[in-house]
Amino acid sequence: MNLGPARSYEALAQRLGAAKRSITRLAAREKWQERLLKIESQARERLDEKMVETMEAVNARHLKIFRAVLTKGLQALQAMPLSSAEAAVRAIEVAVRGERLVLGEPTDRNAVSIEEVIKKEYENWMRAVPAESTHDTNGSPQ
Repeated sequence: MNLGPARSYEALAQRLGAAKRSITRLAAREKWQERLLKIESQARERLDEKMVETMEAVNARHLKIFRAVLTKGLQALQAMPLSSAEAAVRAIEVAVRGERLVLGEPTDRNAVSIEEVIKKEYENWMRAVPAESTHDTNGSPQ
């Protein structure tokens, strides 16, 4: 493992001053390949877990920021006359969109679900082609 990704039985044999054949037999007897696969798999799983935790922390932080902006925007909107509340309304709009994005919700009323897109694409691809356009003038398929 300490030899890193460029490790080989030959490199280990040279490092230890042993025959490659001896290293190969020892590796087979102690199942180095299976152990290495298990170690790499566990490392990937731990990395994935850390990435999930990091994304959860990032999303929680962003959600907290958006909610703070929303609160400030609402406070500003309450304190201002309606004619000068444009900045507060923009802050509220940005905060609401950001909050919905972090929570995985559509940010526009026009948002289309994946199912709708797939259905539409499927319908476009499955349209029947007129019979006369599928053959050339000799009657052979194009």
